[in-house]
Amino acid sequence: MGTEQAAGVEISEPLLHDARAERKITVGGSDEQEEEEIIPEWKEQITIRGLVVSALLGALFCIITHKLNLTVGIIPSLNVAAGLLGFFFVKSWTGFLSKLGLHVKPFTRQENTVIQTCVVACYGLAFRGFGSYLLSMDEKTYELIGEDYPGNRAEDVKNPGLLWMMGFIFVVSFLGLFSLVPLRKVMVLDYKLTYPSGTATAMLINSFHTNTGAELARKQVSCLGKYLSISFIWSCFKWFFSGIGDSCGFDNFPSLGLTLFNNTFYFDFSPTYVGCGLICPHIVNCSVLLGAIISWGFLWPFISQRAGDWYPADLGSNDFKGLYGYKVFVAISLILGDGIYNLIKIIAITIKEMYRSSTKHHNIAVVKEVADSDGSKLLVEQRKRDAVFLKDGIPFWFAASGYVALAAISTATMPMIFPPLKWYLVLCSYILAPALAFCNSYGAGLTDWSLASTYGKIGLFIIASLVGSNGGVLAGLAACGVMMSIVSTAADLMQDFKTGYLTLSSAKSMFVSQLVGTAMGCVIAPLTFWMYWTAFDIGTPDSPYKAPYAVIYREMAILGVEGFSELPKHCLAICCGFFGAALAINLLRDVSPKKVSQFIPIPMAMAVPFYIGAYFAIDMFVGTIILFVWERINRKDAEDYAGAVASGLICGDGIWTIPSAILSIFRINPPICMYFKPSSS
Repeated sequence: MGTEQAAGVEISEPLLHDARAERKITVGGSDEQEEEEIIPEWKEQITIRGLVVSALLGALFCIITHKLNLTVGIIPSLNVAAGLLGFFFVKSWTGFLSKLGLHVKPFTRQENTVIQTCVVACYGLAFRGFGSYLLSMDEKTYELIGEDYPGNRAEDVKNPGLLWMMGFIFVVSFLGLFSLVPLRKVMVLDYKLTYPSGTATAMLINSFHTNTGAELARKQVSCLGKYLSISFIWSCFKWFFSGIGDSCGFDNFPSLGLTLFNNTFYFDFSPTYVGCGLICPHIVNCSVLLGAIISWGFLWPFISQRAGDWYPADLGSNDFKGLYGYKVFVAISLILGDGIYNLIKIIAITIKEMYRSSTKHHNIAVVKEVADSDGSKLLVEQRKRDAVFLKDGIPFWFAASGYVALAAISTATMPMIFPPLKWYLVLCSYILAPALAFCNSYGAGLTDWSLASTYGKIGLFIIASLVGSNGGVLAGLAACGVMMSIVSTAADLMQDFKTGYLTLSSAKSMFVSQLVGTAMGCVIAPLTFWMYWTAFDIGTPDSPYKAPYAVIYREMAILGVEGFSELPKHCLAICCGFFGAALAINLLRDVSPKKVSQFIPIPMAMAVPFYIGAYFAIDMFVGTIILFVWERINRKDAEDYAGAVASGLICGDGIWTIPSAILSIFRINPPICMYFKPSSS
């Protein structure tokens, strides 16, 4: 998945012959047969139909991402579904018009790549912030932590508002796109970074546009549609039994018994979480389950028995001075331990690889010269890709002036939205951001791991501590959003450049599609979030939409201001233990042989159920068992269709959210409340 593939691509689309708008490039195939592919100019790669499909899919994936963000906070990659559905919609449209006898422009892999890029840029904005730092600012999270909690001030509250959220996202989301554009040649061609997700996406799109690949894609879409329908109908059926409140229905089904149910161990029949289990690697699902067993099976029952000694026994279930505080801070310690370790690791890898690239540059040039004299087919293919990638350049002055102009607008605007965040702090963030964006993009190119949230947390702690008790919480959360947006979008853009390079798509069309997708996301992401905000009870610990990271991020900001003085008894010692354990487990994963390290859990995945509960871990583990058995029965079918099945389950449940929200807005309640109690009571 993480290596480049320069294999031949057989193009089955009809060829266009407009010499003014296209250029011919021979794509390497077998020695006996080569196909000539006509590469459209960058403007031809961006089409009206592509943008319409991108907007529709962007809205769908924003809805799905918000649901996952506001429930468990674990979001699998939906890139495969985006590419597959984009291919399906445009091919269906062109096929329909062709049957009517109308002339249609052929659907190329370049247009497919543009759609994929646009969709991912759009729903990426839903992933960043709405379930974490933005929601951390609201009044409900403030009240949940406690009005008398040290450092938790009423002045550091800013409730979600559609207009200010759109404005905030507009002023911070485009900067990352301009920060590293001049380095696209260095990252993709000179350093030859693999960007595993970008490479895998390119291979997928290339396969769609072959005869055999198109047939497989058709079957995958059919499979996705079938499971989407099943998931939608099942979610609709569940709604009728969910009653009023949060204790009814299949979501509270004590499938493993009432005793385990009280400790959140139960299967809640969620197609979304089962689908996540099918997509996520086995080790991620097993890590989540292990975290649930350690926390809800042992640690929380042990601490709850110390009520009256370690903390007052009469506290509410959501009081941070009691068991709830342990849950939040232990989860934070695992997240920070994992994030800091991987940050140091990737910075070290980055420095090492950059040094190695500079010392071996001369040798690489010699090898290329020899390969050229031998007429290497791989080299010919690579040079064609290089030519396409470099043809439509993005001038340095354009990128630099765009970054400076956007930084100036943002520096002036941010203090208006968040008064405690002074303009000079914003300006300093934008001066440092390109260097951090480079580190994150380079690391993502080597390891496929974007540490945007870690950079965001670092910004949160620094700004919160600098501003202090007079607005530090709000300023820190806003700074977290600024830093996270820049480093994340920069890494995403480089991934897209790699995808475009391997699909013979113009770098300029990739950049423009990212801009368009980001602009769509600035409108669609807040609107879809607003649907959830107005229809459901967001942020309440006992509701399905717990928004787990809202509390975690606000507590991080308070820690940045107040320190550790107000933690419950022994909480700091337990947190230090889990922080050290996260570092040790990651180190063990890196030093162990691969056959051993593949069974060592991931601390970041273990942390999530510590706060949320074990129920979704059970669902994801069911998904991983299904995939494991499927792989043993028929590995090829599992590889071909598991992603389609998972995407269908997630999308169907996500689509049901729309009518469910409409029913909730109009106060139409489910007619039946199905709940369970002991037979003796």
